[in-house]
Amino acid sequence: MKKLPKLGFLYLDYVLRFFDNSNFKGWPDKIEKVVYHWKNDKERFIKEIKKKKIDVLIGNIPATAYDTFVEISKELPNVRFVPSIQSQFSNKSKENVTMFCKKHNLSIPKTKIFYEKEKGLKYLKHKASYPQIIKRSYGPSNYGGYYVHKVNNYNEAEKLINKKKYNPIYTQDAINLKDNGDIRVMLIGHKPVCAFWRYSGKNQWITNTSQGGHMSYNNVPMNALELAVKASKAAKAEYWACDIAICEKTGKAFILECATAFAAFPYIRDWIGQYLMWDFTKGKFKIPHVPIYSWEELGKIDSKLLRTMRHIGFSKYKPSSDGEFIKNDTENFDMEKVCESFYKDFPNNIVETRLELSKYFDKNKKAEEKQLKKLNLNNASLTDIMTLQSMQEELAIEIHEFIQENIITDSTDLLELEAIDEQMLKCWDNNLCDMRVDINNINSEMLLKIKGIGKKLAKIILEYKKEIGKFETLDELENIEGIGKRKLSQLKSRFKIGE
Repeated sequence: MKKLPKLGFLYLDYVLRFFDNSNFKGWPDKIEKVVYHWKNDKERFIKEIKKKKIDVLIGNIPATAYDTFVEISKELPNVRFVPSIQSQFSNKSKENVTMFCKKHNLSIPKTKIFYEKEKGLKYLKHKASYPQIIKRSYGPSNYGGYYVHKVNNYNEAEKLINKKKYNPIYTQDAINLKDNGDIRVMLIGHKPVCAFWRYSGKNQWITNTSQGGHMSYNNVPMNALELAVKASKAAKAEYWACDIAICEKTGKAFILECATAFAAFPYIRDWIGQYLMWDFTKGKFKIPHVPIYSWEELGKIDSKLLRTMRHIGFSKYKPSSDGEFIKNDTENFDMEKVCESFYKDFPNNIVETRLELSKYFDKNKKAEEKQLKKLNLNNASLTDIMTLQSMQEELAIEIHEFIQENIITDSTDLLELEAIDEQMLKCWDNNLCDMRVDINNINSEMLLKIKGIGKKLAKIILEYKKEIGKFETLDELENIEGIGKRKLSQLKSRFKIGE
């Protein structure tokens, strides 16, 4: 094999990491790791890329760093960003999704964007049909519907906009959803590799699983797949995801969201790694074979197991000698290499508006942070967990399942989950409250769910509590035989004296 390109993983402090070496199983050379540290790190970061002689930089860029990485990519013209900076254009905002879809004639709901509040309210009062879907355009969007709202009349719309102060006002005609659900399609090399319906929960309209909805892998219509492929090719995206609505009345497919980043199952990240190795080596590595509609079979696997499965493969069909005919995958859905992206692929942008909006967001950043309540993970819903920065649906579900069996007294308890690291916890800590347990309000069942407390210790703590009636200070724990200073220090991180 000829000399391979030098690969590097792009990581950012406090941001969920999509890829590691295990996703690129078999790659013979060392894969470098580079971390962008935010703020004034651009020059240092560029120097590190050059010093390590990286040819391909692999990693998704969050919306808040997108503009900076556009500048970085211009300083590194010989470095290939995967996914390309151009294909991540839509990650930046809802506005960018609309601009992308309009440029490439992709079907979307009727959408209006207003930078002047009065014009937006005038449209909503006199011209809009209801219900309308109003979204926050800029900033994190993966909050399980936290910034997506349905309004049934003008009064609701005006009240929402005055309260949320969204700028611009981004509003869409609500699609009458078939079966009250939408479809998530994930693609690699423009081929759908996973697709499923997301149905809203009881008395809910948002289809996120974090809102109590459920999933089904069956009967995904072909026009949803075709629209997703069309969008993927327009974006020139190595991997891609679309949320698609099917109109109940007409059966027409509409793009609701699209982006390069998605909460992929581990096995899909493995497929992405295989595909990229095939691409980087001009076919020397084997391209993954993923049959169309294979998700219907994978969807039969228990979701807890499916979220842990790795390196799933499928044998390629070969006709039997007796001449039996089985329909192969259609040619339109074969994986293929992605065309090179150029800056001309961007839709026209409004620089002045972006500068104004950036000032607006900086000014109101602290106010928005206050809107997100401090969480106690032990009683948090899936929707609550989704509000944590860079949270993905699959990880939120994993955390929610974990807290059913464990009591979390400190965020570091979550390090037992493979997908979580210390950088993520630092990012979340400001949004978490004191989760220590009131030692005067405990029972045996609760104690056994706390990390580091076994049956013996739980028993002697409860016996001592019964003897004294009530703890006045946590230092009293040292009076219990077997609890020394070291153990006392550990218990102080688990317990508190309630008010």
